[in-house]
Amino acid sequence: MAARPYWKGQIRLALVSIPVEIYSATKSGAAIAFNQIHEPSGQRIKYEKVVPGIGPINVDDIVKGFEYAKGEYVLLDEKEIEGVRLESKKTLELTQFVDSHDIDPIYFEKPYYVVPADDLAEEAFIVLREALRRSRKIGLGQLAMRGREYVVSIKACGRGMVMETLRYADEVTKASSYFHEIGDGAPDDELLDLATTLIDKKTGKFNASDFHDRYVDALRELIERKKKGKTLNIDAEPGSADPRGSNVVDLMAALKKSLGGGEAKAPKAAAKAEGKAPAKAAAKALAKAPAKKRA
Repeated sequence: MAARPYWKGQIRLALVSIPVEIYSATKSGAAIAFNQIHEPSGQRIKYEKVVPGIGPINVDDIVKGFEYAKGEYVLLDEKEIEGVRLESKKTLELTQFVDSHDIDPIYFEKPYYVVPADDLAEEAFIVLREALRRSRKIGLGQLAMRGREYVVSIKACGRGMVMETLRYADEVTKASSYFHEIGDGAPDDELLDLATTLIDKKTGKFNASDFHDRYVDALRELIERKKKGKTLNIDAEPGSADPRGSNVVDLMAALKKSLGGGEAKAPKAAAKAEGKAPAKAAAKALAKAPAKKRA
């Protein structure tokens, strides 16, 4: 394997230790980075370390400080910080197992591929992988890497396993802080049926290659045009208008149109439950909708 492992050690399950290597499962090469350039000279802008009232200073005089009050700092040097760094242990002990759906996806941070370190470790590795897959469980443990300790999860993935670092509880803002003002009223049954039918119609298997970062693609195209001396007429580009339009669209009509045209009928189950013709049922649902949605 050409890539260098991010971490080498062993996964321990009770008295069983499995030598493994982990590799980063993601990369940031797709992003486009810009530098700040002095346009008249074409030279890249550099930055100096300066202190207000003093000017440029020697980098050897810089230490780290924690601001505990406005303008008041506790100063720490690198040796003091290094003294409290956690030693990178070579063992990940799986201390708990949970159902795969028990962990809110918002806690997952960064994935790593886990592979057996050698041929001798392969048998035990496969046993753990298949046990996790059969039980539909995720293994949890804590691992010190590069000076800090992480909560990590282990789960089966194809022929190997994936380790994911998890955010700590105090690193996640509670959803209730943002959701508490959302109403708890039940939606109209027919509108819900239409929306559910639309979701079913568009349901398919996830394929990551079906999606592209269109912004990055457009930036690359712009860069190539500029390299060839071409310009881009920004004012002529579409998309400047408000995509919502000037009027609020009727939700019932929009859902029906999404399902295949304005003449599309409501689901049979919903019409039968109402005991009326689809047109009358739609009119009744529309009458129930808030006035601002029918404007």
